[in-house]
Amino acid sequence: MVEKTLKGILVAIAALIALAYTFGYDYLFKGIRETYLRGEAGSSIDDGTYFKSHTIAKGNSIPWVKDSLYNKKSLSKDLTEDLKQSKTASFLIIKNGKLIHEEYWDGYSQNSKTNSFSMAKAVTVMLVGKAIEQKKIKKFDEKFASFFQTYNNVPFGKDLTLANLAEMEAGLNWDENYNNPFLPNAKAYYGNSLEKAVLLRSFKEQPGTQFEYQSGSTQLLGFALRKSLNTTIAEYASETLWQPLGMEQNAEWNTDDFGMEKTFCCINSNSRDFAKLGQLFLNDGEFNGQQILNQQLIKEMRTPTTLSKG
Repeated sequence: MVEKTLKGILVAIAALIALAYTFGYDYLFKGIRETYLRGEAGSSIDDGTYFKSHTIAKGNSIPWVKDSLYNKKSLSKDLTEDLKQSKTASFLIIKNGKLIHEEYWDGYSQNSKTNSFSMAKAVTVMLVGKAIEQKKIKKFDEKFASFFQTYNNVPFGKDLTLANLAEMEAGLNWDENYNNPFLPNAKAYYGNSLEKAVLLRSFKEQPGTQFEYQSGSTQLLGFALRKSLNTTIAEYASETLWQPLGMEQNAEWNTDDFGMEKTFCCINSNSRDFAKLGQLFLNDGEFNGQQILNQQLIKEMRTPTTLSKG
């Protein structure tokens, strides 16, 4: 009886595995392995080493200048408690371009690399803006179908622009749900092919008619960027951002199994270098006397669209 029961369980497991592969849910196995089997309830800031990646190489490092008051004043007890309760790994304060406070918890340090998650979306838009400045891409109003002609045959697809993708007004059939493993975010994050997960998505409405935050939009933007380059997106990020900004460490940008960067997430870097991206925005695209990003691009990225205000 026990033997028959065991055989029945094994057959059922084999059937579930076969069904998962048949219907494109095989990414669930990687998701389970990299979350629950590591004691996590979902994706985490330490995921980077569990995925393939491309290196964003630094150049000559330009460390942050420390303010004369660097770490001389402790954070308030309430703020410290809030940071610990929210499982904050690091907390930096930059004032007037100088590092005035820096603190880490739970074994993290200034050299720890953690997942940027959606900060990568802003980086992707910055890179597209730079590609336009360098005439690798015509303009943000360029049609996505000029990069992927099959979109001319997709309902609403022929009208989709890079601006629609950057502004989260793409109209994709995409449910931005982080808890349901059967929805597109999980497939894009844990799956082996971003092309299968994102590139062939359908639309539910006319692009440019409604604001809706969708990770798939930035990933499509990444596909267009990659097609306009003669190199990887990570190498382009190194050339246009990491090296000019004098980042202190190399970063890693997670990819799928085919070497496509996950442009909706997954730049793994340290807090000091992430802070330089923020400082670049505050400085209107300028750093160390060099105009790294066009001022107009920064202005447009700061300005809410009409649809996003509603």
